[in-house]
Amino acid sequence: MSVPQTMFQLSGRGYPAAKLSQATLIIIDAQKEYLSGPLALSGMEAAVANIKQIVAAARAAGRPIVHVRHLGTVGGLFDPQGERGEFIPGLEPLVDETIIGKLLPSAFHGTTLYDRLQELGSLDLIVCGFMSHSSVSTTVRAAKNLGFRCTLVEDACATRDLPYKGSILSAEHVQQTEMAIMADNFATLALTHDLI
Repeated sequence: MSVPQTMFQLSGRGYPAAKLSQATLIIIDAQKEYLSGPLALSGMEAAVANIKQIVAAARAAGRPIVHVRHLGTVGGLFDPQGERGEFIPGLEPLVDETIIGKLLPSAFHGTTLYDRLQELGSLDLIVCGFMSHSSVSTTVRAAKNLGFRCTLVEDACATRDLPYKGSILSAEHVQQTEMAIMADNFATLALTHDLI
């Protein structure tokens, strides 16, 4: 059986991973909600460590960083007034970095993200964060529709076990499937060490 080709390969519209020196870094929902409790993600320690490396490299290169923060309900998930809605320690924005608050999975929907990226001037986006199958995937898809080229850092993303038809899909399976979907037609995949 032959190995199937991606939509990028079949269309001839693929592109190499972005260079950090020429891209805007977008970090999606790096919030404490994902460290413990019902939304604790698998592989968070490694993913957070990798995001910290990418952030340090982006800052050293003087590249723009956009921090996306999910705004949940007071007293609920991603409480915007509580600790669980806060940024993960070590991933807090600096004063000159952009913060985008969102209410839905897409970081573009109902926000100023598109306008801010236009101001920053790069079509190449390096994307990482949480959850791979939800806000990361939805934002990358929207970015493609808006004409951006996304490089998705797969070892700087994480997800969780999901229920399905009375069984459980492991976080590892969900992560692999989501990355395969993204690589098919939405983003070029990269690893942290490829970018720093």
